[in-house]
Amino acid sequence: MGLLLENVQVHLPEATIATTVEDRALRLLLQLFDFEVAEWPGRTFTTGATSSNIMGLACGREYIIDEAIRRKEKHTAGQSSGRVGEMGLLAACRQADIIDIQILTTLPHSSLKKASCIVGLGRSCFHQVSRSHTDLEFDLDLVENLLKQPNTASIVVISCAEVNTGLFATHSREDVRAVRALCDKYSAWLHVDAAFGLFARVLEDSDEFSYVRGGAEGLELADSIAGDGHKLLNVPYDCGFFFCRHAGLAQHIFQNQNAAYLNSGSPHSGHVESPLNVGLENSRRFRALPVYATLMSYGRGGYRDMLHRQIEFARRLARYISQHPDFDLLPQAMNSAGAIDQFTYIIVLFRAKDEDLNSTLVKRINDTSKMYVSGTSWDGNPACRIAAANWQADPERDSATVQSVIEGLLQEWHNARS
Repeated sequence: MGLLLENVQVHLPEATIATTVEDRALRLLLQLFDFEVAEWPGRTFTTGATSSNIMGLACGREYIIDEAIRRKEKHTAGQSSGRVGEMGLLAACRQADIIDIQILTTLPHSSLKKASCIVGLGRSCFHQVSRSHTDLEFDLDLVENLLKQPNTASIVVISCAEVNTGLFATHSREDVRAVRALCDKYSAWLHVDAAFGLFARVLEDSDEFSYVRGGAEGLELADSIAGDGHKLLNVPYDCGFFFCRHAGLAQHIFQNQNAAYLNSGSPHSGHVESPLNVGLENSRRFRALPVYATLMSYGRGGYRDMLHRQIEFARRLARYISQHPDFDLLPQAMNSAGAIDQFTYIIVLFRAKDEDLNSTLVKRINDTSKMYVSGTSWDGNPACRIAAANWQADPERDSATVQSVIEGLLQEWHNARS
């Protein structure tokens, strides 16, 4: 237990191997997701995807303002560029002639708006750039029209497996490349919120998983990625991770200056950066150890098998719900066997057709203590959400349990009304 609680924020290789293990675990994660390690020099563990999104938006904010300053200097021969980390947000925006910062995305997770508040951009900076209010796919014409606004800096965020439906905003490397091209054209930052979707990269390229696998393709073109360890990686709370292709940028924002007592030891301590200089926290526990252990134990094959079972369970459940006379599978476009078998990832969203039952459905299910669902909202109405993310998922056993719970509470509800 003492080892797990060890503070691993300073790289002191002559005193502890903790930071070396952490660096190795992060490299293994990149390999698991089929990323080139050398292309993601900015990497660290966090408390979860929320912290990782904070880091992604902080890096994005720094980058887009600095790029605006550089462009201004090129045309006006002004003073040398400054950064938000040194000047502060208001001063840097004034120097860059920026009057607005916007975040362009489709159906963002609530943690992104929380992150936006924390880094000083606010909730109102978000623009929904999907083809419809319930669609995740980018309207690229709308994206470009917003990116070209004068005196405006932009961050674009891809939702890689939306929290309520598990659906993806992009479906191929070409889709991401199109977004990347617009970001490059207008000096925007491209961030990916991949708390759920990143693990789709471990799936094989097959007809069964083509949609899901396609939703995670092309993420290597992003500037930063937020991931979650205490979901599909199945390590204890709390654990997340952050990847960034711009190592110096993250270090500039998160470094500890003028703190000699936090130095990283001898100049011969190797290439591992002290985590406190590339992340939010100055103190935290040894999150990397469970990650390292599970990656060494399961490997890509083990996590692929785990994800197969989770997806099969979710698809069995979705088929059951879609055929049930008392429930609606959501979104409505999912209500066919073909759509279920193609699009369902690990999340099943549904509601009862009877409004009275639907208003209490989450509580009725959870009160059985046999399964747990989270309550959410879809199209302005209450809905139930099931996320199949546990490493012990057994499609046959777990499907039978869910059906037993639902049929039992339906019987009780009908009896109470008769």
